[in-house]
Amino acid sequence: MSYDLQIFSGNVNTRLADEICSILEIQRGAAQVGRFPGGETSVQICENVRGKDVYIIQSVCATEGLSPNDALMELLILIDAARRASARRITAVLPYYGYARQDRKHAPRVPITAKLIGNLIVTAGARRVLSLDLHSNQIQGFFDIPMDHLYSVNIFGKYLLDKKLDNLVAVTPDVGNIKMTRAYGELLGAPLAIIDKRRVSDQETEVMTIIGDVEGKNVVIIDDLISTGGSLIEAASALEQKGALDICAAIVHPVLAGPAVERVEISCLAELVVSNSIPVPEKVQNGKIKVLSVAPILAEAIRRIHNDESVSTLFADAHVEG
Repeated sequence: MSYDLQIFSGNVNTRLADEICSILEIQRGAAQVGRFPGGETSVQICENVRGKDVYIIQSVCATEGLSPNDALMELLILIDAARRASARRITAVLPYYGYARQDRKHAPRVPITAKLIGNLIVTAGARRVLSLDLHSNQIQGFFDIPMDHLYSVNIFGKYLLDKKLDNLVAVTPDVGNIKMTRAYGELLGAPLAIIDKRRVSDQETEVMTIIGDVEGKNVVIIDDLISTGGSLIEAASALEQKGALDICAAIVHPVLAGPAVERVEISCLAELVVSNSIPVPEKVQNGKIKVLSVAPILAEAIRRIHNDESVSTLFADAHVEG
């Protein structure tokens, strides 16, 4: 890699950042990211970034000792520090784009927070954004700077293909996720089934009907994120009642809030496959939860952006339009 590429990370994705740097054969940039005694975020970039192509890796999510808002402030202040240190170009790399579910006005007097996050990132000084499996494709339009939206379908698809599951059906628990689930189905050679559900509250859904044949079939539920796990477990139970056999789930972003882990462990799910876009504690990975690394796809995108090569071919490889 060119000497003028530098990668920094906040405290959320240090392991993922190190994996990306290992693939690119560079060292992660030195930066001190901590807290002042009053709780404010403290940042200092500890090496020269003048004229450099800088990539800052940080998911906007909760992790041990940090809230999503803490993670966001680390990202914004790192961007600002790099801008004031005369970096040539700053790319914000968000493996998980927090607040993405607040992407429209679904009720009177509510914010569009996903757009606000985009404004903050641009105002801080980012001149490009790179993210993975957004909750909504329309978030790309919230930016007036280049925004690259990557997909992890090939990483998850390879894992599922290696399992050699026979008589497989790809299931979407959300009508809005049909396009992505169809991409998985094409990769796995599996037909599509749809769960029609009704949202009762922010944390509870009710399955209305299942469209498609799942009786006597092995199924994989495809989705972009798992929060408290209520929707996923409800979907898995409905599939079991309809006669599905082996039920697993491939969900990119493991928010795993509240009782999610316990719910997964006692559910009828055989396995939950997630990515490391959000760190998953190692103690949680000993049960049904399997973590796959998205470092290869992010590293390849960073390499192509840095070398002014096409990133759109990554979308073509994923069988999903960008």
